[in-house]
Amino acid sequence: MPTGQPARSTARLIQMLRPAAVGTATQTAISWLTPQPASAVWHLPPAASPLPLGRLGALEVRLAQDKRDIKLAQKLRYKVFYKNGTAIADAATLLARRDKDAFDKICDHLLVIDRDAKPTLDGLHKVIGTYRLLQQEIAQRHNGFYSENEFDIAGLLQRHPGLRFLELGRSCVLPRYRNKRTLELLWQGIWNYVRHNRFDVMIGCASFHGTDPERLALPLSFLHHYAAAPEDWRAQPHASRRVEMNRIAKNAIDPKQALRDLPPLIKGYLRVGAFVGDGAVIDHQFGTTDVLIIMPVTSISARYIEHFGPDARRAA
Repeated sequence: MPTGQPARSTARLIQMLRPAAVGTATQTAISWLTPQPASAVWHLPPAASPLPLGRLGALEVRLAQDKRDIKLAQKLRYKVFYKNGTAIADAATLLARRDKDAFDKICDHLLVIDRDAKPTLDGLHKVIGTYRLLQQEIAQRHNGFYSENEFDIAGLLQRHPGLRFLELGRSCVLPRYRNKRTLELLWQGIWNYVRHNRFDVMIGCASFHGTDPERLALPLSFLHHYAAAPEDWRAQPHASRRVEMNRIAKNAIDPKQALRDLPPLIKGYLRVGAFVGDGAVIDHQFGTTDVLIIMPVTSISARYIEHFGPDARRAA
């Protein structure tokens, strides 16, 4: 998620999210609506060094190739979410020292590798960042998207039957690598993946630390007033889990302070051109308050298309 000078970046983002602009982001000239077969999955040729989706200095981004790669991603998630974060581990998670669930088996896993870091004990390169990617056709053959545990997205999918959805989730980066270079490399990998598989919409849960919505009243209200999805793209939490985001009147919001209070990942999604669903959900296991991100490819800001290249060939 590229960043600029703070003042100018804040002004640009506030301008982009004004009501007149929401839902009318620059349309790309690319048509991605060609349906892919239900079995379409990114398959890379087996190799000693898997094909990278992006590279920046010693860092490269690629897909996990085998169970060992996935375990490295799960170990990283455990360290970030449980060891250093607020997630509450059950006995099995504590014993395995890995964050894992049933979705891991049906997802692709995007990995950021530091080739200059000391290898793991089994000789593998160090994974310093990861994203989990779930294709719509695969989700539909199993138990749906992960985000459906919190949000009712059935109507969203039904309103766009000709589009292909990709769910992004379980994003994390080691603290010392949380900088523009690493995050931009992750986006380069996602962009390559989206282009290759011809996805039209990205969705997923994004989180605030903490489970007290009153303490998050300013940023939640900012998202409600400035970044709400247009009606056709809107989705809400399941009624039993809904937390109201509209906690402060729009005229009482300090947009600059609200932007400072947004987690970097959510702020990055907004810069690219994403919308936010109507309502939040508290996740007590992970100690977070979650919102639903909806990002149609046609809403992505033209300057990001130009930055990475419309055909995804430009390096990060």
